[in-house]
Amino acid sequence: MNIGVIIGRIGDVDGVALETEKWIEVLKKMGHKVFILSGQYTRNIVEPENETFGQMLSFFSPECEWEQKRAFFFPRLEDLDELLEQLEYASNKIAVHIFKWIISNRIDVILSENASALPAHLSMGMGIKKIVKNTNIKVVCHDHDFFWERGDRYESPFKEINDLVHGTFPLISPNVKHAVINTYSKNILKEKFGLESLLVPNVMDFNKRYAEIDGYNRCMLDDIGLKKDDIPIFQATRIVRRKGIETAIELIERIKDKKVKLVITGSYADDERFGYYKELVQLIKDKGLNDRVFFSRNRILSKREKSSIGKKIYSLSDAYASARACTYFSRYEGFGNAFIEAVLAKCPVFVNNYKPVFWTDIGSKGFKTVMIEDNILTDEAISEICEIIYNDKLRKEITEYNFELGKKYFSFEVLEEKLTELFVDETIKIVIPKMQRHKVDEEL
Repeated sequence: MNIGVIIGRIGDVDGVALETEKWIEVLKKMGHKVFILSGQYTRNIVEPENETFGQMLSFFSPECEWEQKRAFFFPRLEDLDELLEQLEYASNKIAVHIFKWIISNRIDVILSENASALPAHLSMGMGIKKIVKNTNIKVVCHDHDFFWERGDRYESPFKEINDLVHGTFPLISPNVKHAVINTYSKNILKEKFGLESLLVPNVMDFNKRYAEIDGYNRCMLDDIGLKKDDIPIFQATRIVRRKGIETAIELIERIKDKKVKLVITGSYADDERFGYYKELVQLIKDKGLNDRVFFSRNRILSKREKSSIGKKIYSLSDAYASARACTYFSRYEGFGNAFIEAVLAKCPVFVNNYKPVFWTDIGSKGFKTVMIEDNILTDEAISEICEIIYNDKLRKEITEYNFELGKKYFSFEVLEEKLTELFVDETIKIVIPKMQRHKVDEEL
């Protein structure tokens, strides 16, 4: 089949983008042809001729940023009519763009990557809904997270906007299948909307070599400012508040060995006005940890490359290869890619029992880890963490055991079984009649 992926950005290190790449890889292995329509490409994911750029689909497009500010961040009563008109105009424009893309690439089924689940881009979600309404195209919605999981982030003072959000996210239609990444979302979709969904966990390729020291990454720690005898603990996530990075900083403070250093790999690009990042910088300063906590966002990205001045850029795999252990003290996650990455890398990981997912969908499988509750580092937890950090034999036993468990539950083989169930020719294959094409053009 020709499968068309619609996504706001791809090639980045956020969970949606990373997981989409894995789906694409497995779908291609299964014999499908994959086309991508995205508002932002960090790099090529499929053949360049099968990648289409849609500037309005970007989360950083003027349209999207204006909609988010006027709907949620800085709403003004006098702007409501203009906002509604703009949403209608922009979503129509996006729908036409999607329709032309479907026709030109003979798309059989759309894969909507979180675009029909989280209202991070209102007009994109509306545009996809209009396409589904006006054609008989089939859609698989890969739902990573929903608006009700983000507190009041997507609550507007305007009833019209709240009604729009509730009527668009998630996308509900007989032509739509939903794939969710955790048990909690599966239950909520059933209880709130009467929707059946398939649970598809996030996965890693356990058959591919990963996180190994080689000639390229051997000097990585030195390049980011650590000494040869330092003990590196990595926080391999973006810098956003829900990641609980302050708990990792507290851990470093409470481990009195000054050779134990924390390396924070991620970018603060998604941190609104860099508020959380600034808080972390101040916290590090207040605790006197400037020589024990390192930000390496300029040297560690999703893949190896060279910077504009010729310096080595390292991958996440390189980061894990150099880590003695990892911290993952998130307060909330839709799933938790960083945990499975650490398991694949055979790296011990210390985790907060983040709600509502970790124990239900991951921890209960039997992984050996130091798990804390409510981001409280007890003396017992500190003791267990230190034992793992300093005991090579114990660390090897734990990581080998976790690797085999990860392979059993979160591998590409598991994903292929799930995708086979989702993308079935006789239930997905579609044809858009010529008369309906004219109808869509007229209505949009």
